[in-house]
Formats: sequence, C-alpha cells, structure tokens
Amino acid sequence: MEKRLKQYLALMETLLSGLEKEDASGAADGRTHGSAEKQNLEELLKEHLTQIRFFQHERLIHLIVTCLFAVLAFAAFFVLFFTMNAGMFALFTALLVLLIPYIRHYYILENGVQRMYRQYDRLRDLLRGLE
Repeated sequence: MEKRLKQYLALMETLLSGLEKEDASGAADGRTHGSAEKQNLEELLKEHLTQIRFFQHERLIHLIVTCLFAVLAFAAFFVLFFTMNAGMFALFTALLVLLIPYIRHYYILENGVQRMYRQYDRLRDLLRGLE
C-alpha cells in the first residue's frame, strides 16, 4: 500500500504541476478554457476523491489495528510486570516488535492522505479558475 500511495501522490503532483503551469501560461496569453478542459478537470477531481476515500479507509483500518496492538502490548506489559512470566515476556516482545511497523505504516498513510487533501484543494482551485 505504501508503494501505491507514493506512486499515486507522485502522479498527481506531476499532473497538478502541469495543469498549474498550463493555467498560468494560459492566463498570461489571455486564452480561455474550453468546456472539455473543465470536464476533464472535474473527472480528475472525482477520481481523486475516490482515491482519497480508498486511502482514508485503509488509514482507518490501520488505526484500529495499531490501537489494538498498542492496547494488547500495554496489557501484556502490565501482566508481565506482575507475574514475571517468560511466556508473557515473549508475547510482550512480539507485540512490541509488531507495533513499531504498524505505527510507521499508519504514519505514512496519515501523511499521504494529508497530502492528498492539499492536492484536492489545488485541483478545486484550478477548477474554480476555469469558471
């Protein structure tokens, strides 16, 4: 999922940069934008919203899983603290080892979705400029 998110963000950044340059050069030349260009931009905006929804869902699932692993790790720690059981130590260690990659993955998803929100705002501003 991380690779897909990074690829999509890079693709949208390339598209947005091109559209913004095109918009700036068109404004400098005094050109007007056609309805086909507006329709294409509206479709791109809808597609971007769909992708945001996909990644938001993924982010929510990973938040739930990360919180579950954190609660289980803390519960295992407290049981370990009172029992000093070797099996509980192994469980706590395993949960802690798994928790770190989950936190990292959630961090990447969260920051990626935040970047997608900013890209959405840029797309919406471009679309408003065509009206």
